[in-house]
Amino acid sequence: MRLVAERLGHLGDAVAEGPVFIPRILPGEEVEGEVTGDRMPAPRILTPSPDRVSAPCQHYRTCGGCSLQHASDRFVAEWKRAVVVSALAGQGIEADVGEVETSPVRSRRRATLHGRRTKSGALLGFHARGSDALVAVPNCLLLTPVLMAGFPALEALVKVGGSRSAEVSLTVTESLAGLDVSVMGGKPLDVALHGSLARLAEEQGLARLTWGGETVALRNPPQQQFGAARVAPPAGSFLQATKAGEASLLAFVQGVVGDSRRIVELFAGAGTFTLPMAETAEVHAVEGDAGMIAALDRGWRAAQGLKRVTSEARDLFRRPLDAQELKGFDAIVIDPPRAGAQAQVAALADCKVPRMAMLSCNPVTFARDARILLEAGWKLGRITVIDQFRWSPHVELGAQFTRS
Repeated sequence: MRLVAERLGHLGDAVAEGPVFIPRILPGEEVEGEVTGDRMPAPRILTPSPDRVSAPCQHYRTCGGCSLQHASDRFVAEWKRAVVVSALAGQGIEADVGEVETSPVRSRRRATLHGRRTKSGALLGFHARGSDALVAVPNCLLLTPVLMAGFPALEALVKVGGSRSAEVSLTVTESLAGLDVSVMGGKPLDVALHGSLARLAEEQGLARLTWGGETVALRNPPQQQFGAARVAPPAGSFLQATKAGEASLLAFVQGVVGDSRRIVELFAGAGTFTLPMAETAEVHAVEGDAGMIAALDRGWRAAQGLKRVTSEARDLFRRPLDAQELKGFDAIVIDPPRAGAQAQVAALADCKVPRMAMLSCNPVTFARDARILLEAGWKLGRITVIDQFRWSPHVELGAQFTRS
């Protein structure tokens, strides 16, 4: 069957009439292949797009870690910007959506890898596209050199604590003290395994090793630099994927809050934005994860020269801050998870705080929440699109809201 790709779907696959979903094809390309259900899994390109490029990574054909390396950087950036524009249009919203800021290659400082013990050692990498099969990824173009240099240590962990019948997942984060590794799915942690893993962590110079949620080794606190403060988040905690992406988001937030003297930050995490903002303003940080809030507080207390930071562990989905609690603040910063923050945004709709920076990793839920604010009298200003997940369909953004 011959088809012409009409557009890209939200997962990065091309969509042709039917609809038929076609992986690694670009809009306008004519393809030929066998259709199974609603997919053409192995298309042959008859007419290539001028936006098609040779994938730069040697693993692209097999690895499922990237899905858009066949497209030019310009095309991907324009498509991600269009994703935001389309999501807003779906809610009847027009906005000034700026250019996309894309993180460079080899800049992912946090990733979840998968491993399995083999006869000869261990296999470590990412899953193949649409499969449970593992693909080794030496010379991966996504991960930082520090993470890549840690692969022998990670493979050693899989050899000691993995099995040939089950897969382990390893969340690996680059920290100032070395790699912070959290492993799930490994062998049960008995006395012998605990000792073996602790010795291995020491030999390999890991900052921290957590196994099945239990800390096995803590050589040095795995700290992150947030402005003038250093914070050691709990194992496996959220961290912006790249330093470049974090810097872009922070610059956007600081541009929105400006000279505000009192700021409230919602879904504050471990202080990525809280602590840099505290260099010029008092900040009240609210986050549902008590461990992350405790880490933020410790980081603030150990830092020098910061203004007052108060913190609160609170489930903002069940107990959003209301308009009364928001009185006295000059600015709001909110960075909810992918599901958005519908309940909290409904509470923000009626507050009198004059400015707000909203960050989002899901343009669809952002547009839904933005509509609530606009209907309550807020005004939507500039939007910046951030691409920390290069060559993937993932889109992040920062949006400015104001009210008089």
